[in-house]
Order: sequence, then C-alpha cells, then structure tokens
Amino acid sequence: MRTVLSLILGGGRGTRLFPLTQSRSKPAMPVAGKYRLIDIPISNCINSSFNQIYVLTQFLSVSLHQHIGNTYKFDMFDRGFVEILAAQQTNERTDWYQGTADAVRQNMRYIKRDNFQDVVILSGDQLYRMDYRDLLATHHTTEADVTMAVLPITRSQAEGLGVVQVNGAGHIQGFVEKPKPDVDLSALEAPAKWLADNRVEPAGRKYLANMGIYIFQQSVLVKLLEEEMPNAADFGKDIFPKIVNKYHLQAHLFDDFWEDLGTIKSYHQVSLQLAEDNPPFEFHVPNSTIYTRMRNLPPSRIGAARLDRVRIADGCLIQDGSTIQHCIVGNRGRISRNVTMIDTVFIGADQIESDAEREANARRGQPDLGIGPGCFIKGAILDKDCRIGKNVRIENLSNISNEDHPGIYHIREGIICVPRSAEIPDNTVIPFKK
Repeated sequence: MRTVLSLILGGGRGTRLFPLTQSRSKPAMPVAGKYRLIDIPISNCINSSFNQIYVLTQFLSVSLHQHIGNTYKFDMFDRGFVEILAAQQTNERTDWYQGTADAVRQNMRYIKRDNFQDVVILSGDQLYRMDYRDLLATHHTTEADVTMAVLPITRSQAEGLGVVQVNGAGHIQGFVEKPKPDVDLSALEAPAKWLADNRVEPAGRKYLANMGIYIFQQSVLVKLLEEEMPNAADFGKDIFPKIVNKYHLQAHLFDDFWEDLGTIKSYHQVSLQLAEDNPPFEFHVPNSTIYTRMRNLPPSRIGAARLDRVRIADGCLIQDGSTIQHCIVGNRGRISRNVTMIDTVFIGADQIESDAEREANARRGQPDLGIGPGCFIKGAILDKDCRIGKNVRIENLSNISNEDHPGIYHIREGIICVPRSAEIPDNTVIPFKK
C-alpha cells in the first residue's frame, strides 16, 4: 500500500454540535467514554495497511493535535506516519479552507511529493468500520477515475444526505444533495440486480447515499483541483455533479453500520446505542481494533451502586446508592452518592481531584469535579470538567426544543447540554422555570 495516501478531513466548524464544539473540533469529540471520533478513520486506515496519513485541520484543533501526537507513532523502520496539516497562510494563499476540495487543494504539494498512485479522502466525524482495501480493489478492478463509497438508505434517510444515481454496472450518473421530502427520487433508485450482485438485501433501502469516502487517481485529483476546477470549494456540491459525464465515477457498495455524528441528537442517540446489550458497533474485534491513546489511569471503582447498560471508561468512581441506567461515563468521571442518571452521556474530566483539592473546593463553596450527591439527571450530555452541585435536577420535562443559558446549559433538539467546565450550584433545577 505504499502507493496510497490517506487524507482525513478534520477542519469543519461543527456548528450543529454546539455547545460540544465550543472549544474543540468535531473529530476531537469524545465517543464511547474513552475514544475520539478521529480514532475511527485513522484506525480504519491502519487496519487496511494504509499507513501514510495526513489529517487536515483548521478550527479549534489544539486538543486534536495533542491526541494524535500522543497516540499514533510508527516504528522508525516503517515508512508509515500520521501527520497534521493545519490550515496556514502562504505566499500563494491567505484564506482558510473554503470546503473539502479547497482543503485538499491547499495541501497539494504533499499529495504530489511522493508520487502516490491513489489518494483516499475521508471524513473525520463518522462512526463505522471499513476495510479500505475493498474500496481500493473496486477502484482498480473497474479502472475508475474516482471511486465513492455508498450506503443503501430509505427515502426518509435521504433528506439529510447526498443521494447518488448509478447504472447497472455501478457507474455514478447523477447526484441530488439533501433532497426535500416532496422531491420525487424514483429516477435515483438503485438497480435491484446491482444490489443483488453485491449481496445486499434492499429491505426498503432503494437509494444510495454518498458516505464522503473517496479514492481518486492521483493524476485525476491534481488535474481537477489545479487545472479544470481551480475555484471549486467542495467535492459533493461543486465537483462531482459537474464531472459525472466526463470521468468514470464508480460506486463501491458498503452495507454495515455507519453514522455521521454531526448533530446533538445523533451524537446522543448513537452514544446511548453503544451502551445497549447488543451495540451496533464494537470497538474491539479481531484484526480490526479501534485504537486510541493509552492512559495511565487506575481501574474504575464502583461502590454499592446499581448499573444497567452502562459503558464506563478508566479512572471513574461511582459511589454507594447511585443508579446509572443506559449511560456513558467517560474517563475520570466521578459520580457521588445517591445519584440517579438515566439516558445520559457524561464525558468525564481531564483530572482526578485529590482530597486536598476537594477540601479547598468546599472552603470556596465550589462543587467538586463530577456529579454531586443526590442529583437526578435524565436525557442529557454533560461535557468534560463539569462541576454539578448537590441535589441538582436536570430533566427536560417540558419538552423544550431549543434554549440557551450560556455557561450553564443549552438545549438542542430536546437534549440538555451542560457545557465544558460549567459549574451548577446546589439545588439547581434545569431547565430554569420561566
């Protein structure tokens, strides 16, 4: 795989994930307690023997850089690497990335430097497991200029995705970006024989979604971005719809778990699914492990508490009398006595406070890191380093869709989000009464 270069796009603002992206980029988002979203595409690359990887970053990327630098180190005798390409101003360009295609264009000197034959372009904010060697095999077998991974979807799922039209050989012939519910998509239905030949049972999934996973011939990528479409900003919107009749665009069918964790609701829902008895995605399977940073944290300690469908990361403490149901508890998460927490993602903390630090907190009247005694929390996301006081109640009983109280809480799509490092005083009830 020495002739394959992987580019992971990690530069989006992530506005739909606010307030979780208030101080971090989307690919740096914690997932399942101990991982970060960027671990998914990097691990997929490593497991596919694609060991030459650039991560393109732009917004709020400090924690992402730290995580990658502390996690992915290759042997000195291996030519593999995972390197950051941060957005920067140059003598030729003084603006930031304008889109996915522009981000790749601004780093073209790295793409052309080692005479790579193929370039894999990936998103940094999706949860899935894929062997990219299968994608590459489709690319080479069909002699395609560009190969795109596509996912079978239903009509209702099509509204938030780009829909791809293919012929009986899997050649891409058209695109519709995020179609409205009243748009007729019958012409875009995937050929039944092609689905059957790829051993896919439609089960109502008549359409194909663009997964944002591409392989380009290097020469084609350079020609498109530098010569034919030097001002195109985005692959999905600006480039692919205009080249379907000129270049060979091939679809590669993928039929497994895949989620774009781009909204508060999807992040919350998928996180809780990972705590189920039969989760839709496993992080450790033979020959395809998802890797992350190794931390020197103690094993989690659990008192006389009741746990039901919970993922608990390292260095956590759950004290006596607490009930934790259908939740994620991230690294260093501290839950005091007699807490009830249901359907909640608790991201954890960056440190474990000592007894002396907790005594100092008490003197200042400041809650400790974590969740204080007697709290009731349901249907929420608690970001890192929160300090939740005693007897706090967090539950959206009024079914509020959106609401903002900066520094204390935000409600998005009905999910209560307590932002990073927020301090919630004792006896607070969230949402506030109007």
